[in-house]
Order: sequence, then C-alpha cells, then structure tokens
Amino acid sequence: MPLLVYSVLRLLLFGLALVALALAGMGGWLLLLVATVVALALSYLFLGGPRDRASRWMSERAERRRREGAPLSPAAAADLAAEDAEADAVHARTASHGQADPQQDPVPQLEHPGAGQDGPQQDAPGAEQDGGDEQPGGQR
Repeated sequence: MPLLVYSVLRLLLFGLALVALALAGMGGWLLLLVATVVALALSYLFLGGPRDRASRWMSERAERRRREGAPLSPAAAADLAAEDAEADAVHARTASHGQADPQQDPVPQLEHPGAGQDGPQQDAPGAEQDGGDEQPGGQR
C-alpha cells in the first residue's frame, strides 16, 4: 500500500507541474519534458518519507517471499513452467532433426574473415589503390 501512496503522490506532482506550466504558456512536447523534470525534482525534495516507506515495504515483502520459499507468485510460477515446457519441446524437436544444440553458439564461425572481421581487408577487383587524396570535383 505505501507503494501505491507514493505513486499517486508522484502522479499528482506531475499533474500539478503540467497544469502550472501550461497556464504559464508552455506547450507541446517541451511542456511534457519540463513537467517531468520539475515533478522529479519536487518528488525528490518533498516525498522522502513516502519513498522510504515504499522502499521498506518492498524490501520486507521480498524478504517475506524468500523466507516462505516462494519467490514467485503462483501465476508467475505457472508461466515459468509453461516456458520451460516449450523450451524443452523445441530442444527435443531440433535434436530429433539432427540440428545443432540450441545451447551452443548459433552463429557459425567463418573460414575466411571478410569485411568487419579480423584479418586483412581486400579491395574489390578494379578498385583504385591510391591514398584517396582526391580534390573536390575529381581533380588531384
């Protein structure tokens, strides 16, 4: 609940800053940007108590979940189990088709390094081999 109180207070500060700056004649994207910065500064200055209570509440909640041995909510645990089952199914499908293990590096190593790779750079056939000291207009 302290997190909700802190969030509502921050939204109220943003709304107040938005209205005040709009009444002062500011508009457009600059209004949103300046109102955000003003609300951030005001919340830092004036909402220290609610911020500390929200932080303490979240810390206690996380510690309680660790103590109870249930770091995830039931919905998150079910979602994680579904993701694991899907990953296992994909792994089984790729292994049965003789494909590489998906845990290995998916990018094959190149035998001959090219542009952007380590190794000597080769120019295209017919490319000039000068130092590139051309003057504007094609003159040297």
